[in-house]
Amino acid sequence: MTKDGPGFFLITGGSRGIGAACALRAARSWPVAFFYRTRTEEAHQVVRTIERAGGTALAIQADVGDEDSLMRGFETLDKSGPLAVLVNNAGVTGGVARVDTVSAAALQEVYRVNVIGAFLAAREAVRRMSTRHGGQGGAIVNLSSGASVLGSPNTWVHYAASKGAIDTMTIGLSKEVAAEGIRVNAVRPGLVDTEIQRDRSAEQLQKMISAVPLGRMGTVEEIAEAVVWLASPAAGYVTGCLLDARGGL
Repeated sequence: MTKDGPGFFLITGGSRGIGAACALRAARSWPVAFFYRTRTEEAHQVVRTIERAGGTALAIQADVGDEDSLMRGFETLDKSGPLAVLVNNAGVTGGVARVDTVSAAALQEVYRVNVIGAFLAAREAVRRMSTRHGGQGGAIVNLSSGASVLGSPNTWVHYAASKGAIDTMTIGLSKEVAAEGIRVNAVRPGLVDTEIQRDRSAEQLQKMISAVPLGRMGTVEEIAEAVVWLASPAAGYVTGCLLDARGGL
């Protein structure tokens, strides 16, 4: 993909789960790039899958919560082409804990990745896409969570609070850059069949599924469809939206 082609669809945390599903879905319409931290083989497998289907994909090792690492990731992307879309997907839960047992180390890691990382990535995306900075506009889609609404008591209030920060950032940033050609939205998934569910017991998981009006977990492909729609021209009049994909919860 040359600098004359369409801009890249960049996903943070794109080697597995929702991030990988977004990469595979977006590759039908955009050249794709994604950041990953440690899962090299999984990242390369995503690239191979996209390339076998005739798409373009770049896997770039970068830790979104480390500013120097993140900047190197964006500089690597800059050498391949412009940025059209940022999906802020990278995130960690910090593990299951009540507020009275959560450690400072877990809190620091959750906010380093989920909040600081998302802000830094959004900052770099705005610097590249904003018409104020000579860009061509674009879209940012943040991965929030239904936890930001429900609070996740007795599981991970710390994680839920980090996603509440993402909701607020989405609303504020959408207004800040609307006149600069950038739309900013978020998807708030509910119970989705990903590795995150391994922190729960089978009994806990079944109880949660039974509370979902649709009666099942969502799939990563369903969440990816919502993300890609918000990034696409089909959602051209949508900004500041917190799109719930929670099975009716």
